[in-house]
Amino acid sequence: MNIVVLCGGLSAERDVSLCTGSLVAQALLRKGHNAVLADVIGDYDIADNDYKKYIETCRDREAKIYTVSKQAPDIKYIRAQVEAKGKGIFGRNVLNLCMASDIVFMALHGGEGEDGRIQAALDLFGVKYTGSNSLGSAVAMSKRYTKQIFEINGILSPEYKTIFIDDYTEELLDNTKLPCVVKLSGGGSSIGVYIANTKDELKKALDEAFSMEDTVIIEEYIEGVEYTCGVFNGVGLPVVEIRPNEGFYDYEHKYQAGTTVEICPAPSLTDEQAKLMQEIAVKAHNALDLDVYSRADFIIDSEGRMYCLESNTLPGMTPTSLLPQEAKAVGIDYDELCHQMVMLSLDKYK
Repeated sequence: MNIVVLCGGLSAERDVSLCTGSLVAQALLRKGHNAVLADVIGDYDIADNDYKKYIETCRDREAKIYTVSKQAPDIKYIRAQVEAKGKGIFGRNVLNLCMASDIVFMALHGGEGEDGRIQAALDLFGVKYTGSNSLGSAVAMSKRYTKQIFEINGILSPEYKTIFIDDYTEELLDNTKLPCVVKLSGGGSSIGVYIANTKDELKKALDEAFSMEDTVIIEEYIEGVEYTCGVFNGVGLPVVEIRPNEGFYDYEHKYQAGTTVEICPAPSLTDEQAKLMQEIAVKAHNALDLDVYSRADFIIDSEGRMYCLESNTLPGMTPTSLLPQEAKAVGIDYDELCHQMVMLSLDKYK
């Protein structure tokens, strides 16, 4: 098949997406597909406007493999460069490539890629793509809407309050119970996530969070062990136990090898606990109206209470990413996982 692997874009998770996309494209090539890597904001000079031929001859061009740096990229600078070229996020010929493909593999993370906007654009142009629909993507990307749906469906999640920038007052700082977790409402990869133990730390966290978004979540701090559980084709995958070497599971710990111990299947869970977590992950997947695959994050406190934190609609596919580890535990290697993501996603259009 002719596949465009769409990655990059203007999210703070741009580097992660480029890494995911480059690895996915290589995997799909090894599975016999024609897979071309396309950065959403890229500029592609395609001879004779023959977009299909460009995809079919991708094997003749060297594909770059990207890695994830320790720090998130300077998106404000990149966005300014894109905006200087004109309106719209799509670079030259990116949409034309997508329309010439059999399916687009969504290797985007965060921002426009994971919040349903690009999915909606592809829908309007009649382009098939992997993963969840635009509405499910939009809802799952919003932590406050996800929390509301979890509550309606009886899925335990930490207590929270939504703070808009106009609500940010001295009174808020005085009345917030500490410690707490500050999160961007629409962030991912632990970008814009802060643990505040003091009023000064809370103020710093909110200052930084509101510099990135106008809507922020203040969440109850739950001390415990973190886990994650993927959902693939309607089934919960083996649970991964996450133990950062220090601190919490932030951006660096997610993507820098050797900074976190990740064990699959999770050794600290009983069979009953693992089964329950899988059931909750599938329940969250269905409640958010997601398709084909997702990954839910959890934390279990000292009393054994199992909190679901969120569901990710486009889980990372980097060397340290968790969904590939879970699939491997049930005998699905990386290349086959990418192939099945494509084939199962095509099924939703039948």
